[in-house]
Amino acid sequence: MEPEILTVNGAPYTILRLLGKGKGGYSYLASDGLREVVVKQIHHEPCSYYQFGDKMQAELHDYQRLREVGIRMPLLLSADGQAERIVKEYIAGDTVFDYVRRNEMQPAFFSQIREMCAQLYPAGLNIDYFPTNFVVRDGLLYYIDFECNGYQVQWDFEHWGIKYWSRTLEFQEYLRSHGG
Repeated sequence: MEPEILTVNGAPYTILRLLGKGKGGYSYLASDGLREVVVKQIHHEPCSYYQFGDKMQAELHDYQRLREVGIRMPLLLSADGQAERIVKEYIAGDTVFDYVRRNEMQPAFFSQIREMCAQLYPAGLNIDYFPTNFVVRDGLLYYIDFECNGYQVQWDFEHWGIKYWSRTLEFQEYLRSHGG
């Protein structure tokens, strides 16, 4: 069976495996022949709890906003508006979700997310604090999604995100409902 190839701006990427599906797209671990990257294919599947405009433009706009704020995240390597695909740096490591599931959370992860919040909140932004959106590499926390929204207290880390950064009832319910 031939491996699946996705092209971005004419460059071929061999799909190695699905990393995950989010509100806006499917993210794949891929190779360009020299290195591993993430290829995100925008999808247009309905999402009952989130309203989108132009998802591709939102990805690019949000990436730029987060770069300006200084959030540690993967570099955007390529964007193909016609194919609705982006290529970004692959950050290898376990997600915060993995650490929570194994009951191995580190105080440093909480310090680092609070440092991110100290950059985001004055800029009037929230990110998606769900723990699958954060990877730890060499002890450093990376936000691997590009989504950000205008700050609203009910969606900030202290009021929403933190509910999933330890083995809370909300986290346990998520595991039960998603077969984890």
